[in-house]
Amino acid sequence: MPKLLTTWILSSASLAIAAQLLGDHMDIGDSGDSTTARVISIAIVGAIFAVINTYVAPVIKTLSLPFIIISLGLALLVINALLLLLTDWITGKFDVPFFVDGFWWAVLGAVVISLVNTVLGAFTNKK
Repeated sequence: MPKLLTTWILSSASLAIAAQLLGDHMDIGDSGDSTTARVISIAIVGAIFAVINTYVAPVIKTLSLPFIIISLGLALLVINALLLLLTDWITGKFDVPFFVDGFWWAVLGAVVISLVNTVLGAFTNKK
């Protein structure tokens, strides 16, 4: 399976689990949507998030390497939260229902997404 497709599937699952755990502070889809509409929203948000993590994140993390080293990796939390907020902003431009309730909820969401991605990624042959 191509890397971007695997990343898309894992990102979609991680985002869905994070949205479920964070309740009203992170939401994908509208509450009145059908299951099909919610799955489509999760797939679209997951695709945008996967593209950001595949192409934008490595550039930002490379440019931020000195800050990541100085902060002993804590800067990665901020970077991942900002990438999640970037996903929120981009999906808003395309009228895709995705919402993160501020920076600190984005930090918590990024932690949950990273943990879920790690667990799910252990079951794939992601290269």
